[in-house]
Amino acid sequence: MLKSRTFLKKTRAGGVMKIVREHYLRDDIGCGASGCAACGSAHEGPVLEPQPLDRVSSLCPQPHYLLPDTNVLLHQIDVLEDPAIRNVIVLQTVLQEVRNRSAPVYKRIRDVTNNQEKHFYTFTNEHHRETYVEQLQGETSNDRNDRAIRVAAKWYNEHLKKMSAENQLRVIFITNDRKNKEKAIEEGIPAFTCEEYVKSLTANPELIDRLACLSEEGNEIDSGKIIFSEHLPLSKLQQGIKSGAYLQGTFRASRENYLEATVWVHGDTEDNKEIILQGLKNLNRAIHEDIVAVELLPKNQWVAPSSVVLLDEGQNEDDMEKEEERECILKTAVSEKMLKPTGRVVGIIRRNWRPYCGMLSKSDIKESRRHLFTPADKRIPRIRIETRQASTLEGQRIIVAIDGWPRNSRYPNGHFVKNLGEVGDKETETEVLLLEHDVPHQPFSQAVLSLLPKMPWSITEKDMKNREDLRHLCVCSVDPPGCTDIDDALHCRELENGNLEVGVHIADVSYFIRPGNALDQESARRGTTVYLCEKRIDMVPELLSSNLCSLRSNVDRLAFSCIWEMNHNAEILKTRFTKSVINSKASLTYAEAQMRIDSATMNDSITTSLRGLNKLAKILKKGRIENGALTLSSPEVRFHMDSETHDPIDLQTKELRETNSMVEEFMLLANISVAKKIHEEFPEHALLRKHPAPPPSNYEILVKAAKSKNLEIKTDTAKALADSLDRADSLTFPYLNTLLRILATRCMMQAVYFCSGMDTDFHHYGLASPIYTHFTSPIRRYADIIVHRLLAVAVGADCTYPELTDKHKLAEVCKNLNFRHKMAQYAQRASVAFHTQLFFKSKGIVSEEAYILFVRKNALVVLIPKYGLEGTVFFEEKDKPKPRLTYDDEIPSLKIEDTVFHIFDKVKVKIMLDSSNLQHQKIRMSLVEPQIPGISVPTDTSNMDISEPETKKKKLQK
Repeated sequence: MLKSRTFLKKTRAGGVMKIVREHYLRDDIGCGASGCAACGSAHEGPVLEPQPLDRVSSLCPQPHYLLPDTNVLLHQIDVLEDPAIRNVIVLQTVLQEVRNRSAPVYKRIRDVTNNQEKHFYTFTNEHHRETYVEQLQGETSNDRNDRAIRVAAKWYNEHLKKMSAENQLRVIFITNDRKNKEKAIEEGIPAFTCEEYVKSLTANPELIDRLACLSEEGNEIDSGKIIFSEHLPLSKLQQGIKSGAYLQGTFRASRENYLEATVWVHGDTEDNKEIILQGLKNLNRAIHEDIVAVELLPKNQWVAPSSVVLLDEGQNEDDMEKEEERECILKTAVSEKMLKPTGRVVGIIRRNWRPYCGMLSKSDIKESRRHLFTPADKRIPRIRIETRQASTLEGQRIIVAIDGWPRNSRYPNGHFVKNLGEVGDKETETEVLLLEHDVPHQPFSQAVLSLLPKMPWSITEKDMKNREDLRHLCVCSVDPPGCTDIDDALHCRELENGNLEVGVHIADVSYFIRPGNALDQESARRGTTVYLCEKRIDMVPELLSSNLCSLRSNVDRLAFSCIWEMNHNAEILKTRFTKSVINSKASLTYAEAQMRIDSATMNDSITTSLRGLNKLAKILKKGRIENGALTLSSPEVRFHMDSETHDPIDLQTKELRETNSMVEEFMLLANISVAKKIHEEFPEHALLRKHPAPPPSNYEILVKAAKSKNLEIKTDTAKALADSLDRADSLTFPYLNTLLRILATRCMMQAVYFCSGMDTDFHHYGLASPIYTHFTSPIRRYADIIVHRLLAVAVGADCTYPELTDKHKLAEVCKNLNFRHKMAQYAQRASVAFHTQLFFKSKGIVSEEAYILFVRKNALVVLIPKYGLEGTVFFEEKDKPKPRLTYDDEIPSLKIEDTVFHIFDKVKVKIMLDSSNLQHQKIRMSLVEPQIPGISVPTDTSNMDISEPETKKKKLQK
C-alpha cells in the first residue's frame, strides 16, 4: 500500500516547488516472536523468545516482552544493556528519535540488538499497515510519535493473543512520561515506569543500582540549602554570547586544585583566550570538557592562577563552611601583572559527560544506600550514587554515569553501571586506563576481519604493476628490541657516478586498507596504535601489523619508497617516490646496528650500508641544529619484567644510541620530502603536521629558573633558544643542561595535524622546518595512511577518491587524529605510572638524589634521574603541625622554616608507595636532605609504614 504526502516549498529564487513524498506500507513485516504462526518467517535476525521466562516481575507475573519509549532508551541504556533484561521490542519510531538525539546511545542500542543472546527485536512500525499513524492537524511530532508507540504496543498485545488461546504473552509498555503512561493505561495497555518495573524484578536487586535518577528535584539532598546559582536557559545564553555579555568555551578542570578551572574561549579572539574560574560557586556545576557560557567578573575581582595543591578528600560531603575556608587559601597577594581574566559559569551549552571509572567511598552511616564515588580522573568531582552493593563494591574499580547536578547538592547524582574488578589487579587497572583515556580497544569486528587477505598471501603479477622491484637492494630495518610492527627499512649504496643512493622504504599499508571500507573506518576511528608497558593496542589487525605489512627480514613485502641521490656532504641532488617490492636482509635492534657500525672486523654489505647511513645522518643532524632545530629532553623509562609474573623488577632510563639518531634523521628527511611533494600537488588538501611556536609567557618559568643559576636563556626564536641551551653549561653541575632541556620541553605547544587548505602557518617550530608531515609509520598512525594515498595519487600509483580532496572532511579527520594521539600519550604515561607503583611496591622504601623541577606554594615537584621519575614533596599534611612557608613567584623559590629551595636545587628524597588511598595509590616522596627539623624524615625507614589499613591490606595481598 502506498501513502503519499504532498507539500509546497519555496525555493531560493522565490518560486514554489511541489514535493511529493511516498511512504510504503506493508503486510509482511513480522512481529519478531518466534513461533508466531501469523507472521511465519517474516522476521529476520535476532528474534524474541516464544516463552520469555528469564525474569519474574511482581507487577506482571505472566511471560512478557518489553516495549520502551524513546526517553527510556536514551536515559536507561545501562539498565537495558544488563544481561537480566532480554526480549525487548525496539520500535523504528523510537530508534529514529534516539539516532537524532544521541549518536553514542544509538550505537550502543545497535550493538545490543545485534547480540543474539539478548533477543532484542527491531520492529519497523512506521511501514506496517496496522501500526503506521498519520500526524493529525495541530498535533506536535512528539505527540504523534508517542501515539505511534502506544498504537504499536496495543497492536502487539492484540496480535499475540492470536498466537494461541492459552498463551498469556503480553507486551509491557515502559515509559517515564506520566501523561503517556496514563493514556496507555486508559487504552488498555499495561504500562509502568522504568523504576517501577526494575524494582519489581525481585530476583535482580542489583539492577536498581543501574537506574539513572532523572528527576533532579527528587534527588536533592535533605538540607535543601541552595549552594549554586541557577543555570540560564539556552536561549538567554545564545543572546548573551551574541551581544558579548557572555563568552562560550570549553571547561577544563584542574588536576591539582578542585576549586580551580580554566575556560578555553572558542573563536579567534586573542583577548581573554583563557579565563580562570576559582571557587565552587563560580565553577557552578560545570564538569571537565563541558561547553559552557561564562561571564567575565569586574577587573577588581580578577585572580591569579593558584600555586596551591588542593585535593577534594573531605568525608563530610556537604560541609560548605570548610569549602569557603579552603577558597580563602587560594586568594593570596600577587602583583597586578599576575592577574588573569576571571569569570563565572552562567550556563551549560552542552554537557560532555561520559561513564567514569573509579572507586566507591563507602558512607560511614551504617545501612546507608547513599555513597560517594571518587573518579580516577582527579578533574571530575565526586558523584553521589545509591547502591545496595556497597560492601561488595568496596575495593573494586567500578564505572558510574552522571545523571544530573541539583542546585542544592555539593556533588552530582549518578548511578552504578559496571564492576571492572579488584583495584590493583593488572588487568583491571589496564582496562581502567584504556577506558579513562577513551582508547578504542575492543577486538576487531567480523566486518573488519572479513576484509583481510586470505592466507597464505603472496605478491602477484598484478601487484607488480606500477611497482619497482627493489628486492636486489641491501635493505635492513633498525628498531627497538621485540618490535614486530616494522614500518620502515633503509638502504645506502654508492652509485657509479660516485654519489650515494639512500632509500627509506615504508610499509605499503594503503594497499591493504582501501578507502571507505570497514577496515579503513575502524583504523580512522582508532587513529593510532597505543603502546602500554606490557600491551599494544593495534590500530590495524595483527595479521597486517605483525605480518603482511611488517617489513620483516627475508620475506618479500610491498613498500612505498622515498629514494634520494646525495653527495657525500648529504646534499640532496634528486628525489623520487615509487611503490616498490623489497626484501629486507636483516631486522636489527638499535644495539645490534650500533655494534656492527663500531665493529673493526665486520665489513659485509649490511654493515657498509649502515656506516654510510650513519655518516650522512650526522651531517644531516648538524645541519638541522644549525638551522635552529631543538634538541630537547624528556626522561623516558624502561621496565625490565619478570618472565613469570610479568611484574616490573627493574626500572631505568632508556639509553639512546647513535643508531636511534641515525634512523630518526632519515625518517625526518623522508617526512619533509613527502610533505613538499604532496603540498606541491595538493595545495588545498595536503595532510600536514605543524608545531606552533610557544607564546613568550610559556617560557617565563624556564627563563626564571635559568636566571636563578646565573644563566641566560634567550627565547626570541627557536635558534636563539637552541643556542642558549647549548651554552647553558655548568662544570660543577653537569646535569643542569639536561634539566633545562626537560623544562624547555614542558614549555612547548602540542604538535598537531592539519589540512593545508584550512591554515596558513605550516611551520614546525621544534624541527625548524617550514613544512612537515607523517609518512613513515602507517602501521601505527592513520595520518600516514592518508599521506600515502595523497602521495600515490601525486606519483600516479593509485587513483583518488572524493573524501581525499575534501578539505572539510580532512579537517575532521585531523581533529580526531589529534585527539587520539593526545589520549594515547596520556594512556602511555598512566601505564608507566602504574608499573612504577608496582615496582616500588616490591622494592619497598628507597632514598635517592633528586632535582627540583618546580616550586609550588606548599610543595616541591622533583625529578629523580635514576628512575626518570617525577613526584611531589608536600609540606602541609593533615594532622601535622604546619611549617612556616614563604613562596616567592618572581625567583621562583620556596622558603621552608629557614631553608630556601630554588628550581634545579639538588635534594635527597625518600620514595615509597602510599596505599592509604586505594583509589589513588601514589608514589609518595618525603624530604631527607637538606635536614629541616620537624620536616625532613630520617633515612632509617624501619619504623615507617605508609600502607593501607590492616583490613584492606589482606585484600591486596591475594
